[in-house]
Amino acid sequence: MADDREAVAGSLLAHLAPADRAVLLSLGLRRSFPAGETLLRQGDPTDHVLLIVSGWVRVHASTPNGHEVLIALRGPGDVVGDQAALHGWVRTASVRTLETVTAMQLRSEQLAGCLRTRPSIAMGMLRQMSERLREAEAARMDFVALDVTKRVATYLVRLAAQHGIPDRAGVTLRMPLTQQDIANHLGASRRTVARALAVLRERQIVTTFRRRIVILQPDVLSLFARSE
Repeated sequence: MADDREAVAGSLLAHLAPADRAVLLSLGLRRSFPAGETLLRQGDPTDHVLLIVSGWVRVHASTPNGHEVLIALRGPGDVVGDQAALHGWVRTASVRTLETVTAMQLRSEQLAGCLRTRPSIAMGMLRQMSERLREAEAARMDFVALDVTKRVATYLVRLAAQHGIPDRAGVTLRMPLTQQDIANHLGASRRTVARALAVLRERQIVTTFRRRIVILQPDVLSLFARSE
């Protein structure tokens, strides 16, 4: 079960007191999914949400011209599919597991009833939505103002602040992350992202492994992202 240490920053569970977390986690059906499974599909009708207990998923959408956009990576404590479920919309994005994932599946009416009867959980949901709106606004500003290398650096700074685990080497990002994921999120080509990461590796600011990034010098990365 996700606790304070496991719930990612900005997630619903991170905003809730222990009693509220216990109530929310007692609802619905606990399910486990293997890596690579599509949990929610863009364009499908909706009647449920998923509260991630462990593991990571990628939230992505296809544009009319066939390009894939990585909207976000979500982990323990996050709710996915909530806006479509609460508003009765079709799914606006797909959700696929990056690794084995455990989640609580709640019917839309279960979540709505919980939000009505426990205002503190409703406030937590609003805070999660506010965090996501702020992420989206920051991404739009970065796209307009920065070149790709600075956008990559800024994105890594943001991920480190939200999902980084400090260790001897520096800060390790909690989620599995590929160059293609970064490219799909930033609206850049994989080759351009690879070049940007190469610049950061050459300066010994980051090191990369298969689906894992370690930020060796977080302060330097922040300065690099803000430099002219």
